[in-house]
Amino acid sequence: MSHVVLVHGAWAGNWVWDTMLEPLRQAGHTPHALSLPGVGAWGAGDVTLDDVAVLVADHIAGLDGPVILVGHSGGGIVVTQVAEMLPECVAGVAYPAGMMLPSGVDFGMLCDGIGLEQPVGISRWLLSTPDGRGTVVPPEAAAAVFFHEADAAHAIGAARRLAPQLETARLMAPVWTPERFGRVPRLYIEATLDRSIPLAAQRRMQQLTPGAAVVSLIADHAPQLSAPDALAAALVPWCSERNRARAG
Repeated sequence: MSHVVLVHGAWAGNWVWDTMLEPLRQAGHTPHALSLPGVGAWGAGDVTLDDVAVLVADHIAGLDGPVILVGHSGGGIVVTQVAEMLPECVAGVAYPAGMMLPSGVDFGMLCDGIGLEQPVGISRWLLSTPDGRGTVVPPEAAAAVFFHEADAAHAIGAARRLAPQLETARLMAPVWTPERFGRVPRLYIEATLDRSIPLAAQRRMQQLTPGAAVVSLIADHAPQLSAPDALAAALVPWCSERNRARAG
């Protein structure tokens, strides 16, 4: 079956995918939950979208068989860029509450374009790191904005696991072409109760980056915690379908 490469978003880590690993394995897929640079600690240099995308691309280049990319939140920007780099290796790209942004557009630009009042979502609660190069999400803000539909224990636990995020590895805009990324099959899994990427922004991304199949979940920004069964029911069969299509 396929390799499913799972990419987390800002302030998070590969732990956000823990609830999806077993459903994917039970369906015969091999999950790869990656850890991205620019989260937790960083050196003197910046980490850019190219740096993050190359790390993911290097990982999938060594895999034998179909590869499906899954990007949550800002991880959607990363998987878009990787699909642009290696469309021949990618059988599909899925975006659970993800940033499926148009080429050259970052999330702030998208929100400005539809008239959302700034700051949007978690942005109003962010604190700067001591070096001024990163941001931190206060746990109480994370629980209220990211994880508000999850069980309280899970929400508090996830909020406490978030780490500082380097801003150059967060404020990113993908650059893609219709001939490469544009021909890769896509699935957008929208979260109707999302307070981080409001539904209006999710719907606008679907309009500006057309062609994706769409599944709607009653979930917050982290359906992996608030609606894991529904997320698995949307994601896992689609991965199997993309695997069969590539094999055929």
